[in-house]
Amino acid sequence: MAEKISKIDIDEMMERGVHLGHRTTRLHPKMKDFVVGIKNTVHVIDLEKTKQGLEKALEFLGSLAKEKKTILFVSTKTPFKKLIEETAKELNMPYVTERWLGGTFTNFKVIRGRAQHYKKLKEEKAKGELDKYTKKERIKINKEMADLEKKFSGIEDMEERPAAIFTADIVKDDLAVKEAGMKNIPIVAIVDSNADISKVDYPIVGNDDAMSSVKYILDKIKEAVIINQ
Repeated sequence: MAEKISKIDIDEMMERGVHLGHRTTRLHPKMKDFVVGIKNTVHVIDLEKTKQGLEKALEFLGSLAKEKKTILFVSTKTPFKKLIEETAKELNMPYVTERWLGGTFTNFKVIRGRAQHYKKLKEEKAKGELDKYTKKERIKINKEMADLEKKFSGIEDMEERPAAIFTADIVKDDLAVKEAGMKNIPIVAIVDSNADISKVDYPIVGNDDAMSSVKYILDKIKEAVIINQ
């Protein structure tokens, strides 16, 4: 599969700012081996190791796509919500871009039930079946749907726990990472210099703050999945 996707180019990663980590005061002890220097008080990440990690992640995600398995895309970090949603939709995969709901993995049956309820209400509204209710009842239902949409719109079609999750920031989305770990769901993630790499099965060490960096990595993931779908 690796030879089919476009080349992972270290110079291009550098142009996209993938190599720029967090400030030197925020270095996680487990990230020391992935930092090769300092530039303007910011850690410089070893892009050779980033490339190796990205290649492994792409191979793994590509294999899941080939088996028609589900990958859940997660990022509640405001700048990346739209990018994550668009990527997931293009791949026909579920996503979470609002607050992570506790129990999404550990209490999946309940979460799935609520998601199905939202889906049913949405279908009824589309068919005009809510017209049978009074104005007051419709206002109440619409309010409920708006609340459910924020919570479940990206996972309404997720019938079972995913085969893996991808997240752009394991510090911001630590609850998703924690639940995935509890249920032995493999984690693919961008890991910046301030994060604990040991929590991630397929770490892609890189800048998790810059749009250009995150988009570069997501584009590679998208390519690997599409090739194998």
